[in-house]
Amino acid sequence: MTVRIDQTFSDLKAQNKAAFVAYIMGGDPDRETSQKMLNALPEHGVDIIELGIPFTDPMADGPVIEDAGIRARKSGTTLKTVLDMAKQFRTKNTTTPIIVMGYCNPIHHMGYAAFAKAAKDAGIDGAIIVDLPPEEDTDLRAAFDAHDLALIRLATPTTNAKRLPKVVEGTKGFVYYVSMTGVTGANDVASKEKGTSIKEQVARVKEAANLPVVVGFGVKTPERARVVAKDADGVVVGTAIVKTLFEDGLDAALALVKSLADATHGEA
Repeated sequence: MTVRIDQTFSDLKAQNKAAFVAYIMGGDPDRETSQKMLNALPEHGVDIIELGIPFTDPMADGPVIEDAGIRARKSGTTLKTVLDMAKQFRTKNTTTPIIVMGYCNPIHHMGYAAFAKAAKDAGIDGAIIVDLPPEEDTDLRAAFDAHDLALIRLATPTTNAKRLPKVVEGTKGFVYYVSMTGVTGANDVASKEKGTSIKEQVARVKEAANLPVVVGFGVKTPERARVVAKDADGVVVGTAIVKTLFEDGLDAALALVKSLADATHGEA
């Protein structure tokens, strides 16, 4: 499954482009709308999809994503729903990577081996589990390795040189660099964090991991996406997309996605 991720970055690198990674919450505001949004993302320029799993205690998420999770759960969305969404997506698209993003509890409840098999069967390429540190993900990583799924970890501005090798150990696909301290959607990416530029931070993470590095948390506009794309292998946008989908509808959200993708790819 990691072949899709690797191929995506390889193809974009050959075109001197960064990857545009779009996050949506599975099942928000309802299954039908969310599925339509998911299915349409690639044709609007999305290179990699992050599909959120709603959870009751989303500690890393700001209010927009938290509210999206509440709406999704109220509409009946579960982990199984999200897997079913990916499976339906795969009936039309077999090339765009899908990364599920969420918290450990629902996956632990299903069972790591069962989840890994179900994820593979659904056509998912990997997962970002934001509350599972490297010291505690050995069993999940083993289950993922058995099905060639990527367990993608987060590096942050506070990940120091001593900690970084542990964070990237066993990571596949890419490393997600959280460009600021705080929750999703809090602020635009700053050009400086802890006295070090995004470019320098990306370079040190890439050197440690020998993998592409994508930058997220705080990128909201095409202008900011264009700037970040100059220094990173990929740019992630979530909060702005989720907010637009809920407030303005599907067409407006897809128009925003297209503008963000074009900016990330260096197009007009």
